[in-house]
Amino acid sequence: MNNTTPFHSRIRIVAGAFFVFACILAAKLFLVQVVHSSSYADRADKQYATPIGDMFERGSIFFANRDGTLVAAGTVMTGFKIAINSKNVVDAESLYTYLSSYTKLTHDEFIAKVTKKNDPYEEVATHLSKEVADSITLLKIPGVSIYKEKWRFYPGDSLASHTLGFVAYKGDDRIGQYGLEKSYNNILSKPANEAYINFFAEVFSNIGKSFSGEKNGDIVTTIDPAVQHMLEEEMRKTFTEWNADQMGAIIMDPKTGEIYAMADMPDFNLNDFQNVKNPYLYSNPLVENVFEFGSVIKPLVMESALDAGVITPETTYFDGGKVIVDGKPINNFDLKGRGNVNMQTVLDQSLNTGMVFVENKLGHDKFREYMKAFEIGKKTGIDVPNETVGLIKNLESPRNLEYANAAFGQGIALTPFEAIKAFSSLGNGGILVTPHLVKEIKYDDGTSKTLEWPTGKNGITKPEVSGDTITRMLVNVFDKAYGEGKYKFDHYSVATKTGTAQVAKENGKGYYEDRHMHSFFGYFPAYDPKFIVFMYLKNPKQIKYASQTLIPPFVNITKFLINYYNLPPDR
Repeated sequence: MNNTTPFHSRIRIVAGAFFVFACILAAKLFLVQVVHSSSYADRADKQYATPIGDMFERGSIFFANRDGTLVAAGTVMTGFKIAINSKNVVDAESLYTYLSSYTKLTHDEFIAKVTKKNDPYEEVATHLSKEVADSITLLKIPGVSIYKEKWRFYPGDSLASHTLGFVAYKGDDRIGQYGLEKSYNNILSKPANEAYINFFAEVFSNIGKSFSGEKNGDIVTTIDPAVQHMLEEEMRKTFTEWNADQMGAIIMDPKTGEIYAMADMPDFNLNDFQNVKNPYLYSNPLVENVFEFGSVIKPLVMESALDAGVITPETTYFDGGKVIVDGKPINNFDLKGRGNVNMQTVLDQSLNTGMVFVENKLGHDKFREYMKAFEIGKKTGIDVPNETVGLIKNLESPRNLEYANAAFGQGIALTPFEAIKAFSSLGNGGILVTPHLVKEIKYDDGTSKTLEWPTGKNGITKPEVSGDTITRMLVNVFDKAYGEGKYKFDHYSVATKTGTAQVAKENGKGYYEDRHMHSFFGYFPAYDPKFIVFMYLKNPKQIKYASQTLIPPFVNITKFLINYYNLPPDR
């Protein structure tokens, strides 16, 4: 009987186990010595630089240029801070004189800190360069120590402030607050550094994370910094010129949902967020607020009726300037009638009476069905926190008046992202995309993951309606209706619609007579759109119509995108 076979089998098993362990160890050594060499160097240095607390670490947020080059949007900066040991301070006044140019503290605040009895550690200045730290160290001032520190830094200051969010303390921990910092906090967060690393514990800890999918790293966004900067410049000019209460805008790919830029005004400096007086400014109205946008809703209703086959662009009705619904008058914006007009004229001149006619032809049940098919009143799934949903309860009303008002965009309220998601379907064949901001995660272990975002229900309307009929009607609106054609692009087709609505009172009882919401969307090249732009302007002063406030910045945005992305002409 041969007893060596079991022995040899055991040897092979043990050898195999050692081989697997060696591979794991080699991989880990590669990560430590190559991929994360700078991080571990910082850890090694930290035991000499920072006597208390953990050195802050966090993954980066990147913008991506059109050529794929990454640009830091949120990163970790390394610098130095000054701390005082009051027991060793000889002359507090002289010390203030030495350090006053480096600290943001007032004289009285500084003196109060450094004269605390038996206080071994009081920070008096932060975020100093190495040159400054070296120069202070050379002075050898009693009681003064220099320590290394790290902090979250946003190179663009206020650029995309509502989109990025910021990092702040929650209890003893620094975590993402608002925006992408909050949505992707689990990925961006990194374990607190320790002065000494148990190497083998770290090996198996990271292996476990890899298998569980709980890994840390950086995120790459769809935001193009050049487009973001251009959009904010155009918004700032418009917001200031019309002294508006609020403004928001989004630039998105209507076929994929990738967001090239988005912004709200007023904004704030991410590197100085602590000094914002009203914390409400941190919230993002593009996802957290709902608005009655007015006539920009008309193309959705018109498309629904075209798809249902109850009208064509040539269908006519008699416009008397107003109609009575449930005993209430509904007027055109100028109180004027046009006589017998077709559906193209309804969009060209934004006739409320025409939309009441269209809704009547469609019927309340079909109208409600189509609006819900556009997913109005439903979250879009965008990857920023606190998304709310639109208010469409009027579409369940037993009265005719609520349906008539909803047909021209009053009485129903949408978030701006609900709106742009629905408007995108007008030009992309009736497909509902998921708006999103992050396209890739780069993990600390050297791997990466490309995120996939779902598209919803395809074919809300027939492709020949969404991709052709309604688009041709909206191109006509831009080419001929606005400024008698002065904005028309000779070599590019652009589909657009404006909206002007009254602003609802905060108590929910009626509307302000002197406050308006301006809104606008446009997509281009119209028959194969690469971009859709949505903008709104709340309560601009001394101006009434969106065509006056929002078309000029849209034209500038469109020209920039055509040139920046070198779009070929489509006509």
